[in-house]
Amino acid sequence: MAAVKGKNTKPELAIRSALHRRGFRFRLHRKDLPGKPDLVFAGRCAVIFVHGCFWHGHDCHLFRWPGSREDFWRDKIGKNIERDQLQHQALSETGWRIGTVWECALKGKTRLPLESVADQCATWLKSDIKILEVSGDQTRATV
Repeated sequence: MAAVKGKNTKPELAIRSALHRRGFRFRLHRKDLPGKPDLVFAGRCAVIFVHGCFWHGHDCHLFRWPGSREDFWRDKIGKNIERDQLQHQALSETGWRIGTVWECALKGKTRLPLESVADQCATWLKSDIKILEVSGDQTRATV
C-alpha cells in the first residue's frame, strides 16, 4: 500500500488541468481544511475532492470487496467512509461548498467524457449550489 498515491493521481491531474484551462485558479491540498481537499477555490468558498472508488467505498462497478483479509479491508474502507462524512460535515458547517468527482466518472465502462465532467464542475463552481457529486453516468447537485 505504500506505493498507492494519495495526491496527484491521474484523475486528479485530469480535473485540475481541465478546470485550469477554463480559467479557474485554485490551491492544492490545503492542510488547514478538514480532509485536505484536492482543489480549493477560496474565492468561491468551494472545494473539490477527487475520490478513488475503491479507497472510498463507492457503490459502482469499480468497487468490489477484496477476497482476502476481508475483516481488515471492511474496517479500513469503513473508516475511510466515516472520515469522509465527518470531514464533509466540518467543511459544510464552516460554509464551504463541497464537490466530489468519483474515479468512475473518468474511468471504466460508465465513464463520462472529461470535458463533460469539467463542464459540470465549472457550472457548479459558478453557482450557489452546496453539493456536487459526479460519478459514472450521473451527476447529482444539492442546494
